[in-house]
Amino acid sequence: MISDRIFGLVVTLVALAYVASATQIQTSFMADPVGPKTFPILVGSVAAFCGLVVVLRPDPSPDWPGLKTLGALAASVIVLVGYAYALKPLGFLIPTAIAAAILSFQIGGHVGRAAVAGIGLSVGLFTIFKFILGLSLVGLPAALGG
Repeated sequence: MISDRIFGLVVTLVALAYVASATQIQTSFMADPVGPKTFPILVGSVAAFCGLVVVLRPDPSPDWPGLKTLGALAASVIVLVGYAYALKPLGFLIPTAIAAAILSFQIGGHVGRAAVAGIGLSVGLFTIFKFILGLSLVGLPAALGG
């Protein structure tokens, strides 16, 4: 029970720090009515609430995952951090396809299906974000015609 409470406290503190940093986001005079601060503040508030729930109502007998599961989680975190760093220099399509394929492989364990899922998610999300939602995404690096 103490491990759950420590985890909940850490989640709550990190979420509150996230909300505090989101309030510092600068807005331009041409921002939409909701503004860029709303979504990060909403996410941080929900995370803080969930952390408080874990502190106040911990699991009486938590089951910790095995080393294999912890390794898979660590690999996923490494992939997502690498993805974040690769977006700017490589554009959206390539890093998204690679990250989605690796994460899909972890879920399903079949290389061919994971590759198809990665490419499909990359192209599908790019289409939605760029053409339907109107976000200014760079598809490919400049050297490849992006």
